[in-house]
Amino acid sequence: MQVQISGHQIEVTAALRDHVQSKLDRLGRHFDNVTGLSVVLSVEKLVHRAEGTLAVAGRTLHAEASDGDMYASVDLLVDKLVAQLRKYKEKVTDHHRDEARDVRDVRAG
Repeated sequence: MQVQISGHQIEVTAALRDHVQSKLDRLGRHFDNVTGLSVVLSVEKLVHRAEGTLAVAGRTLHAEASDGDMYASVDLLVDKLVAQLRKYKEKVTDHHRDEARDVRDVRAG
């Protein structure tokens, strides 16, 4: 998985980069076909914002999160991306199960 972490009007420190990397490991545990991820961290006045775009096979998932703390916004972002990835994985898995069930019904009948 190719990960790109960038900052908009904020310097991405090593500690912040390590925190983002450690949280993004959760995404790899849920789905193997993740090809790329782009995370943009930004600050506007007192609002810390994290945006993530996740590229999986055949789909692009996007989420945004904002909080008063950058670490909290990264945590919220990863939670949202995990939820979207889990939903996408269930949709793909269920689709193939239905096809297999239909094939078995045709053969049995």
